Amino acid sequence: MNRDHKKARIGIDLGGTKIEAILMDADGKITLTERLQTPKNSYSETLTSISRIIASLNAPNDLPIGIGTPGAISLLTGLMKNCNSTFLNGMRLREDLEQKLGREVRIANDADCFTLSEANDGAAKNDASVFGVILGTGVGGGICIDKQLIAGINAICGEWGHNTLALASYQGDFKPRPGRKCYCGRVDCVETWLSGPAFQRSFLEATGQKCSAKEVVLKANKGEAPACEIVDQYHNLLALALSVIINILDPHVIVLGGGMSNTKSIYGHIEKHLDKYVFSDQVNNKIVPALHGDSSGVRGAAWLW
Repeated sequence: MNRDHKKARIGIDLGGTKIEAILMDADGKITLTERLQTPKNSYSETLTSISRIIASLNAPNDLPIGIGTPGAISLLTGLMKNCNSTFLNGMRLREDLEQKLGREVRIANDADCFTLSEANDGAAKNDASVFGVILGTGVGGGICIDKQLIAGINAICGEWGHNTLALASYQGDFKPRPGRKCYCGRVDCVETWLSGPAFQRSFLEATGQKCSAKEVVLKANKGEAPACEIVDQYHNLLALALSVIINILDPHVIVLGGGMSNTKSIYGHIEKHLDKYVFSDQVNNKIVPALHGDSSGVRGAAWLW
């Protein structure tokens, strides 16, 4: 990836509910931020909204633009694929935006952008290899080596959330019941157990109580037994899922982002579970929260240049 660090650049985070745009200076400092609501199920309106939010930055017309999206560009067809915002699938998003904006655009998956941001000037800026994880409404991942984003030959590098979680290998109490169907068509994907909605589902199935993920964590912090059990199960499942990454990639650091990454107990308890699953006599990989929080995705989009 050839990045010009001497120029300012524009970053766009195309999310399911909002579009965020930033103007980043040559030193990586955000000088301006704008937000718009994402149009619902309308491709043409989404293109218009992206054009409008870029215009609102009042930036020079020659600044490079990077966009983080909830999916990726197929290397086979050039069309968008694997998007949670399904109206984007099958569309020539990059070409249509370049035609509308009159300049070159770079696009990457939002989890890749998150990882690129944290590898460049975030929680992993001093580490050679980084696996970035988003634990939010969905679950995604990305890989950076020496601050360079790795895309992969199929443009799916880091697509950790849609691997089947090896529940048969789970060690501990409060064993999960397999059989959760994922929107991708598979069963028991990592996303079906580690996303925010999946965590809420685990608590609902165990207690019959419908609570937000944040409420469940608060209950656990107060020592309520059912919540404590589900939170500990989550720590264990996360360790089981990350052990596959460690066994294959063995990154220096794993950076967690998304709503579930705000569960502080993860960072104090996951190590004891990793020891059960990692194929090594020691686990030296650091697991840390994102430095830039919710801004990492849009910052990483700007860093695509």
